[in-house]
Amino acid sequence: MASALYALALLAALAGPLCLRLRRTPSFVTGRDGRLSTSTALAVAWTVILVWLLLTILGYGLTAGGGVAYFRDADGPLSSLTSVYLPLLGGPYVALIAAKAVVGMRVEHGTMAKPAAPPTRTGRRPLHELVANDSGRTDLVDLQYVALSAVTMLYVVLFFLADVGAGLPRLPAEMWALTGAPAGAYLVNKMAVRANPVITGIAAGNGLLKVEGGGFTPDPAGRPPLVTVDDTPLEAHPDPLTGALTATLPPTAQPPFTVVVTARGLRSDPYRYAPRPEPTPATPATPAPRKEPTAPH
Repeated sequence: MASALYALALLAALAGPLCLRLRRTPSFVTGRDGRLSTSTALAVAWTVILVWLLLTILGYGLTAGGGVAYFRDADGPLSSLTSVYLPLLGGPYVALIAAKAVVGMRVEHGTMAKPAAPPTRTGRRPLHELVANDSGRTDLVDLQYVALSAVTMLYVVLFFLADVGAGLPRLPAEMWALTGAPAGAYLVNKMAVRANPVITGIAAGNGLLKVEGGGFTPDPAGRPPLVTVDDTPLEAHPDPLTGALTATLPPTAQPPFTVVVTARGLRSDPYRYAPRPEPTPATPATPAPRKEPTAPH
């Protein structure tokens, strides 16, 4: 029991400051577009868990374990490090390095749109970005990668806490597939995804519609992308500086409405525009009338 409490305290000491730093400045686990990177976040999580396991075993071995002899046994606490745990860590890191290379090359050659993420009010990135595509919709491939990795991490942590003195939990050698296979699917998804336009923000006012995002390139004939509002096509004019699209809203278009951009025959994910209501200013309370003191009779 004492060993498990020590292990939990060490995990809090490692993960706590890191989580606070990422909460304030999440750029450590964001991609080039400013969104949370699934591959980076999972690689960092696995690194923290493995460092925690090794430090906990080191502390236990030098105290309750009896010293150096604790580590010399052929079936000692680190015997499964190279057969299970390094492959568990290797899958996420291979996915991280390969995904960065693939995305960088595809963006450079124009076969993938990676517009900058819209800023948030608090400056923090929503955790939903770990399982979502650039349009903010949940991506099944990212979701399975995060879910299976989280289950595997939980498995490792709980079995280790159940018997800290035994060292690294004796996991089946096939356990690495729970991170390797999802990491491979994640990488293939990065390679196979089409260069669809991506809508990151919409502003409407004074009869005009402004669509921000990426991948709004003209077709080979030079025709600009097509903007549709609730299936009504609109003539769009691209901004040469920002790449945003501007169109004139028809009088019948009243929010909320759905916007789709079609460029080079590829459609973006539907973007639902619903303006937030302006906060009503608080009405100052009317002071109660002051009663004048009456003169005594």
